[in-house]
Amino acid sequence: MTAQLTFRDLTLGYDRHPAVHHLSGAIASGALLALVGPNGAGKSTLLRGIVGILKPLGGAIDRAGLGVRDIAYLPQTADIDRTFPISVFDFTATGLWRTTGLFGGLGKAHTKRITQALGAVGLNGFENRGIGTLSGGQMQRMLFARVLLQDTRVIVLDEPFNAIDAKTTADLMLLIQRWHHEGRTVVAALHDMDLVRTQFPQTLLLARGAVAWGRTVDVLTLDNLGIARKMCEAFDDGASPCAADVPHTRAA
Repeated sequence: MTAQLTFRDLTLGYDRHPAVHHLSGAIASGALLALVGPNGAGKSTLLRGIVGILKPLGGAIDRAGLGVRDIAYLPQTADIDRTFPISVFDFTATGLWRTTGLFGGLGKAHTKRITQALGAVGLNGFENRGIGTLSGGQMQRMLFARVLLQDTRVIVLDEPFNAIDAKTTADLMLLIQRWHHEGRTVVAALHDMDLVRTQFPQTLLLARGAVAWGRTVDVLTLDNLGIARKMCEAFDDGASPCAADVPHTRAA
């Protein structure tokens, strides 16, 4: 298959301190890929590199002709300033910036699309609420609505199911599966190994560099998870192991 994202000896980091080292490989167009690894593995760093927030310290990212504006990005909720005085409707509408421009007006067609996106994630009736009033699950639903409006070929999700309930996770997972069936490329950083095993056919296990990359069943082995943990601990004594890897020792 045609590669949508190709990493060529890629190194990413902050203040010249590498967090992802010499990563090489490709994500196929239309792939549904989980990005997993211990805390400190560089998952968020890699996603920020993909969407252009971070520039490579070395190597390169080939996006197959796409600009960074053509990639939808769902950040961690911790990166969202929930005290900012903006309504759910107006925040979701920022997903249209690619077509309307930063100061573009919203016509009836735009308003209809925003309303439909909020309806698709179960937030009908929340349009005028401030984002600071939302629960964790409602916040994630709103972020998914914004991604829906961006309507891009590549979608990057950073911890989309962190600290939300099972019902919200299931509802939003249906959206991800829909994007996959539409042929979009989806990359999601995740901690829930059960979810990865059951829903994501491809996985990249990262620990500053690639530990294993390929079919999820081949990547998420006890040996690979142990190697990833040890690699991250070598960089950061405080790094914790992948969530839920220990309970799978009998089934791996």
